[in-house]
Amino acid sequence: MAAVTATEDLGLRARKKQATREALSGAALRLALERGPDNVRVEDIAAAAGVSPRTYNNYFSSREEAICALRLDRALDLATAIRNRPAREPLDRAIIAAFTRRHSPEPDVKAMRLIMESPALRAEFIKTIAQVERPLIEAIAERTGTDPDRDLFPQMMATMIFGALRAATEHWLRSKPRRLYSDVLREALQVIAPAARAFERRASS
Repeated sequence: MAAVTATEDLGLRARKKQATREALSGAALRLALERGPDNVRVEDIAAAAGVSPRTYNNYFSSREEAICALRLDRALDLATAIRNRPAREPLDRAIIAAFTRRHSPEPDVKAMRLIMESPALRAEFIKTIAQVERPLIEAIAERTGTDPDRDLFPQMMATMIFGALRAATEHWLRSKPRRLYSDVLREALQVIAPAARAFERRASS
């Protein structure tokens, strides 16, 4: 059997850590849905994930953070998704494609309602958005040839995107009959698309 290289060993450790994080977050969300978020203890989450409370504390500082972690992980992929879009693709199309594909399959209605209707979880969700804003700003700056620290456009675009994300989520939860989340999100992002197109027209003129 071939020896495992240091790089492979690091990759294996990273995958194991990610798997543990996902198991803890999945258990936290499942228990919160079953019992209500206020009735979930760290010990319960750790036991459901098959780890010790000490291991849990290595990953999360609160139950709210654990419950929302899967949403954070998905959101962190958005900057990478935008970077991976074709270089010549207009910014508005790149954003819409990246966001709608990252939210497929459809999110769980009960889970999203739990997060949006619980004050503590909603606050954590908003904090989550703040955590991923900087990577998104940098991805937009790369695509537009702007400076994320000096130019206003990347910051404004990221702020509008996350505003559209929150609005789309709230609208989707209220919609009757239930619409596809991807359709609602696409509609919300199309509202801000003219700002991206206007910037690119100015930049190319």
